[in-house]
This record gives sequence, structure tokens and C-alpha cells, in this order.
Amino acid sequence: MKPGNAQPRGADAPGTLTRRAFIRTGAGAAAAISAFGATGCEEKLAKIPGYRPPLRESGAAGALPSLDGSPHPSPPVPSGALPDILTHTVNRLSYGLRPGEYARLLQPGRSPGEAAQAYINAQLAPEGVDDAALEAEVRRLEVLAEPLAELFEYKEAYLLRQMTKATLLRAVYSRHQLKEVMVQFWSDHFNIDSSKGECRWLKAADEREVIRPHALGQFPTMLRASALSPAMLWYLDGRVNRTASPAERPNENYARELLELHTLGVHGGYTQQDVMEVARCLSGWTVRDRYQLRKGVVEFHADQHDDGAKTVLGKPIPAGLGKADLDRVLEIVALHPSTAQHLARKLCRRFIADGPPAEAVDAVAKQYLASRGDIRATLRALFDCPAFADPQFRAGRFRRPFEFIVAALRATDADCRPGEEIAAYLTSMGHAPYQYPTPEGYTLSPGPWMATLMWRWNFAIALSANKIEGTRIDLDRLRTQAGGDTGLMAEALGRTPTSDERDAFAQSGNGLALLLASPAFQYC
Repeated sequence: MKPGNAQPRGADAPGTLTRRAFIRTGAGAAAAISAFGATGCEEKLAKIPGYRPPLRESGAAGALPSLDGSPHPSPPVPSGALPDILTHTVNRLSYGLRPGEYARLLQPGRSPGEAAQAYINAQLAPEGVDDAALEAEVRRLEVLAEPLAELFEYKEAYLLRQMTKATLLRAVYSRHQLKEVMVQFWSDHFNIDSSKGECRWLKAADEREVIRPHALGQFPTMLRASALSPAMLWYLDGRVNRTASPAERPNENYARELLELHTLGVHGGYTQQDVMEVARCLSGWTVRDRYQLRKGVVEFHADQHDDGAKTVLGKPIPAGLGKADLDRVLEIVALHPSTAQHLARKLCRRFIADGPPAEAVDAVAKQYLASRGDIRATLRALFDCPAFADPQFRAGRFRRPFEFIVAALRATDADCRPGEEIAAYLTSMGHAPYQYPTPEGYTLSPGPWMATLMWRWNFAIALSANKIEGTRIDLDRLRTQAGGDTGLMAEALGRTPTSDERDAFAQSGNGLALLLASPAFQYC
């Protein structure tokens, strides 16, 4: 579903704020929101249907432990007019600070800069950070560990719910936050719409076997795994790319997206002839469907492969290589300078700014090539760029809906067992995992997401009032641990709240909802 295109269902559900009700709140609410910073969202409101499903009270589920299993410490909390380098680093590498996390990271004797560097080091080496509590929780979703062929035994909707629940649990609770951010990044980069054909079953295996193992690994290795993923062969029609006779033209779908989206980029210097040549190289690969024995198995049929000589991006590929044509093509494109620039720009847009400085993109692209596609080394170069720490880019990245919801759950230390209700909020905001219909994946651009303000407001109200099934927060505990409302606000915003913000929080009647719905919380 594209951003902002959700259909209204039950617009006047209890506990929600419809467009009409929002307008009725008048100048008081508008003034309160503007006290938390201004954005260009207001003109988008007329386009937003006022939708929320019914909200129900529920009992609390058993809480997952805090990040280190210990009680949250008292302040310090972030201070200053802008987020400091530690807050900025955590917000960009993760889905947002949890209560007390700033104090834990800022150990005695450490400066914010030193703590930020230590956080980067730890996140780039997640194997050294214990995440057993979270993984034990995810293992309860047993279907996600099933062998690929067994996935076909489950209803598609059930599989999608389980995948979404696991994704939310990991985003909210994992201590490997950078890995989870990169899993989402690569899932968008190699987007597969789980509603197409047998992708309804195969996408779960793709996420498990292609995206997650390689999220911080080697890009060329992940690219090959994606090219031979049963789900990708279904989604972009690679399974029907065959040239059994000289007169049969190959199917170009995957070849085009491989060049335009996965590697070189739309301005990467390839031609239509290159697309055709790549399609010829990739012909003959298929995947067994759910009605066959050995369902989901990828096979190469030499009699359906164009085994003639080809030329891709000026590089000759001799005749007779057979299935090795695929590896030769991927070698050419994976480490091409245009691929380095394309990936570097996307990474800089995610971690620095929507319009990143050219020198930062060039530095990241250079390291990508020097490391032969090592993702950790490439990210290290990005985090070492002066632009990453530049104050002008702090608190300037608009959170996409999934990021906003997870950040709110983390900021409130929510005891969360995400179910259909949180998934419905993501759907209403146009950001449900695994459901984007076209190959480019969910956009990094902030513009389309500006139209989700109403739904964000509804979510903030429901969360703060404990009206989301399976999710509970303890506001009194949060306030006590933060040393009062000002500390609570500072931890959520990543900076010292202004006097206007403190007044709005105190006078609104629902300060936490106002804080989470405010423009200031939408940016990180």
C-alpha cells in the first residue's frame, strides 16, 4: 500500500481523533502542537481520511527485560537545544532511545562523543551483544523457523501476521538495533510484495535466509542470495525467464530491476541493450511451485538458457558458461562504481539527510569499493564522515510510520506483544511490512509520509491511554525514573524541552500523547 492510501474503516472508533474531531479541538490543540515545533504537515490534513479501528482495554502481558535486565537509572538525560552527539548517534543507528538508555551509555568518565563511538562499535559487532531474551521471545513464533516447503502448509494471512509480529518485536526490543535498521533497509532495497503469487509463503524464507543473515555482511553475497531467492524468482518473474529457442525473447523484469534498483541505479549508465543481455544471462533459472514435489526448490534448466556470447556494460561474457553466466553478471554489477554511488547515496539518505553532501556520498562509495562491498566497513566510513556528526543534520530526519510507532513504544518503555491492532495502525499509515506492491520498496523521502499526522495522533492517544491491545505503559514509573516530566520529555525528544513545550505538556491534559504526536517527536 502506498503512503497515505489506506481506506477508512470505522472513522469514529472510540478513543480516536477523526479529522472532524481534530478540527473541533480548535486553536488550543493547534497551539499545543506548534509549541513542539512546526512542520509543513498542516496542508496535508485535508487528504487524510479519519480512520482508526476500535480500541480495546487489555491486560498486560509479561514484560520483556530492559536493555540490560536492570532497573533504569535516574538522570542524566539529554540536555541542550539540539540533540548531542550521543543522542543523535543512537537515534540514527536505532529505532530510538529507551528510558534510561542515555544514562547507561554515558558511563562515568565518558564524554558524549566517546559514548557515541562506543555505541557505534558495539552496533557494528552485534555478535558481541547478548540478545538472548529477545530471541527466545521470537522463537515462540515457531512457524518462522519452518523449512521452506513446510511454509506452504500455513494460511498466508497467518504467516504475514507472524512475520509482522517478529519484525515489530525485534525493532522494539532487540539490542542489535543497527542490524534491525539494516534489515528494514535491505528489505526495502530488495523489496518483495508478499501478496504476489507464491511470495505469500516464500517471503518468510527470503527474510530469514537472504536479508537477515547478510544485513551487515557482504553486499555481493546478499545480491547473489537475492537473485536465487525463490521469492524473488516469483516476484520479478525470473522463474519464467527462458529462451528455449532463438526466437524466444527473455523476460526482462528481474534484469531491469537488478540494474535500476538493486545495483547501478536509474542513472547508472546502463542501456536497454544491457538489460536484454543481462536477461539472457539469467535465463533458465526457475523455482518449483507448491503443486510439485520439492516445492520451493530453485533449479537451473540448461535447455532453457541462452548460452551464447553476451556483452554487459562493455564486459564480454563468452559463450558456453551455462549457469555461471549469473555469477559473471553479478560480479560485473555488484562492484561497479555506479553501484557504489547508488548504495552510498541511499545509505547517506538513511543515516545523514535526505539530501546528503556529495563528499559524504563519495567517501562512502570509495570505501564500498575498497572493501569489495563489505557493509560494515561501508557503514563505518559513513559514521566517520564529518557530515554524520554535523549539527545541521541533527533532529532533521522525518520518521517513517514504522519508525515512529517503534520509537514511541521504545520511548515509553512499553510492555508490548504486538498484534493485529498495531499492524492495523501501520496499514492505516501505509507502511505495513512486506506489503509494498512495486519493486522500489517504501520510500526514504519524507514527503509522502507527511500525510500520516492524523493516524500518528490517534496512535499517540491510544498508547498513552493504554488502549492498544497487548501493549501497556506505566507513566508514573516513567516519570519517576526520569526525575519528573521535564526529564521524561528530554529523554523522548533527545534534548532539553523548551518552556513552551513544558507548559504545553502540563496544560494539555494528556501530555504524553501530545509529546508523541508532536512534530518534534516525528524527527530524529
